[in-house]
Amino acid sequence: MGRLGYLSTIIADLGDIFTFIAPVTCVPLIIAVLFSEWHMLMPMATVPAIFFIAGIALKKLPRSGKGNRLSTAMCSVALFWFACAMVSGIPFMLGLNMNFTDAVFEGMAGWTGTAFSMIRSLDTAPFTLLFWRSYMQWVGGIGIIAFTVALASNTGLFRSKIFRNESRDEPLMPGIVAAGRALWKIYAVLTFCAIGLILFTGLSLWESVNLALTAISTGGFTLHEGGVLYYDSIALEIMLIPIMIAGALPFKLYFLILEHRRWSFFGDKQVKLFFLFLAAGTAVLAYDLIFFSDLDTAQALWQGLFMAVSALTSTGFQIVDLQTWAGVTLLFLAMLTFVGGATGSTAGGIKLDRVAFAIRALVWWFQRLYVSGKVLVPFRIAGKVIPKATAELETAKNMLVILLSVVIVFIASLAVLQYHLTTFSLTEIVFQVVSAFATCGINTGYVSPDMPVISKWIFILVMWIGRLEVIPVVILFLALIRGPE
Repeated sequence: MGRLGYLSTIIADLGDIFTFIAPVTCVPLIIAVLFSEWHMLMPMATVPAIFFIAGIALKKLPRSGKGNRLSTAMCSVALFWFACAMVSGIPFMLGLNMNFTDAVFEGMAGWTGTAFSMIRSLDTAPFTLLFWRSYMQWVGGIGIIAFTVALASNTGLFRSKIFRNESRDEPLMPGIVAAGRALWKIYAVLTFCAIGLILFTGLSLWESVNLALTAISTGGFTLHEGGVLYYDSIALEIMLIPIMIAGALPFKLYFLILEHRRWSFFGDKQVKLFFLFLAAGTAVLAYDLIFFSDLDTAQALWQGLFMAVSALTSTGFQIVDLQTWAGVTLLFLAMLTFVGGATGSTAGGIKLDRVAFAIRALVWWFQRLYVSGKVLVPFRIAGKVIPKATAELETAKNMLVILLSVVIVFIASLAVLQYHLTTFSLTEIVFQVVSAFATCGINTGYVSPDMPVISKWIFILVMWIGRLEVIPVVILFLALIRGPE
């Protein structure tokens, strides 16, 4: 397959995705009609129109007859996410007169589920655009879950038994179509439950729907400048915690409950690790807030719990000004943000499953150093012995993603500091880059419409790379530079 044929196949596959997503993006037009925002119909209609027309055109490109490669699928998904950000920014340009960079930033933050925003006044923005922001995060959340499941079900990357359900030998979801239907059903049920919980706090249906969409998708967009603090409701903050957690846990557990009535929620290693990190994170943050910020114990525990949940789930809701926090506390919060939620959830970060695997692999490697070369040290997952070759291959892949993630955060932080002389500290800049990479969006104040254009594009790229967990973007760049092997 030549380079042109390879790229043609990638772009043709992109056309298939465009035609699928076009009708999905028509939903905000209903909001424009309900709120009589007739001036928003044309700006909002450009999104499904562009997706549909481009999809029809791109699908006609020639494809390779050698079958689909994993690399072409990954390249198409990477291109799709970036194209979505650009197309989805058009309503902001037409409806709010935002410049191109800010509009693309808003679109990327929406599709990647990051709470950063370039809109200067949310309280005066059209209802249609406010819903569009929430809706992008909701669709992007189910999109990233579907991509993860498809990758796990149809490629050799996660095909070994260590990535199957721990209690069974067969794959968790036997078919992509069945998996897609199950995911939409689960996502819809969780969303309606979230709306009900938020309505219980006294908010209007409009506020509840938008907050539920961004909370269950661990996106973090809000309708007001003050974010969650705008509502001044401790009841709302309490209700948001289980919703954020629900979005950050592996959806395979909901599938088992829904389809097989298996209530093995806390038997999953990612769930155990999540609550272990959450408990430790809350304790450390509360201690720091008492020691460095002189908060009383109850206030410190509450702020520590809420911010630990927001960071670990990569949602980005805030109930505190982080500029009042000590640098060491901010770095610890960055660590929680970088880890993120579970594999197969809407959360960002490097994922709990990858962290657990890395720890187990490191222990295995060090155990092998202390025994004779003739002694076989088994690599065990869920009580099963994994062949040495498989274990080493999966360890290499796992560590590669973690290493590349650290490198990207390091380079992006240097780039921001290189091109912008700012009063923000190194700790705050690094935290912001980690927050963008983990698609969290907790803000220390640096990310704003007034930041330099080059910084905005650095953050756009970091959000894009982080949401797709590095590898698809790397493969896309290799395809553009080198072509297929």
